Amino acid sequence: MQPFAYIKPTTVEEATVRSADTEYLAGGTLLVDLMRLGVMKPAKVVDITGMPYRAIEELADGGVRIGALVPNADVAQHATIVKRFPVLAEALLAGASPQVRNLATTGGNLLQRTRCPYFRDPGVSHCNKRNPGSGCQAIGGYARSHAVLGTSEHCIATHPSDQNVALVALDAIVHLRGAKTERTLPITSLHVVPGKTPAREHVLEPGEMITHVELPATPFAARSHYVKVRDRASFAFALASAAVALEMTNGTIATARIGLGGIATIPWRSREAENVLQGNKPSRALYQRAAEAALAGAVAQETNRFKIELAKRTLVRALVEVGGVS
Repeated sequence: MQPFAYIKPTTVEEATVRSADTEYLAGGTLLVDLMRLGVMKPAKVVDITGMPYRAIEELADGGVRIGALVPNADVAQHATIVKRFPVLAEALLAGASPQVRNLATTGGNLLQRTRCPYFRDPGVSHCNKRNPGSGCQAIGGYARSHAVLGTSEHCIATHPSDQNVALVALDAIVHLRGAKTERTLPITSLHVVPGKTPAREHVLEPGEMITHVELPATPFAARSHYVKVRDRASFAFALASAAVALEMTNGTIATARIGLGGIATIPWRSREAENVLQGNKPSRALYQRAAEAALAGAVAQETNRFKIELAKRTLVRALVEVGGVS
């Protein structure tokens, strides 16, 4: 680990004055790991654990606002989240281990970096995400865990978060604060597909930090579910996952939200699947058509081709759990 400056600001204004070679420390479950591996080498580390973003607040309009520093375990066990936004509680409980969930934060999870083994091995691997222009060793290599949606010729690394897939299905809003500005954006606008610049993973500018995540009061949030398929039942990243939220009216799917994980370079919202579902009565045939639409654009490597069928089955299973069949 290379030397770095450690800074613990006492005000939000001090915390948001930083440069591109600076990283924020919250739970530290990812940053410290990648610094030890030599993947991330910040010149400065800003410890934001003293910032005032540790509350879960119920809003007057029925929504909920979660502070960026709230541990994942607290969100997963919060009574309002469990009752009104179950897909988020389920996704968080499906991730990592109890020890990690006690430390990992909402904001840190939003910016979670890939578990691609080539990205995490700076000693022997080429990786455009870590070293722009060096190539992508996963393409044509061993890519069992890699993405089939949102990929490019420069990167096929999978976004690993469970939380963020659920937030996509809940139309979550991310609150950002910079040194002189504040802004909000839908979670679907936070992450960036690799394209020609895999090193740019999100739209935050230097000096910006996530302060809160807002869950709007929507008619579909309470009828939601998360399904995760993985190699083992504990502390394993998704091979495929699906977050589903449905609003039902007179036996018809009025509104659908579909988030997919484990198979894409960002938390993936499938509007194609949503369009198939909305306005129709639940049936296994309908769910299968939605799954086909969701994966129609998939591009696989030889070693991860199985993910396409696995993702379809995972989505169908989640839809059956939430919407039933007629």
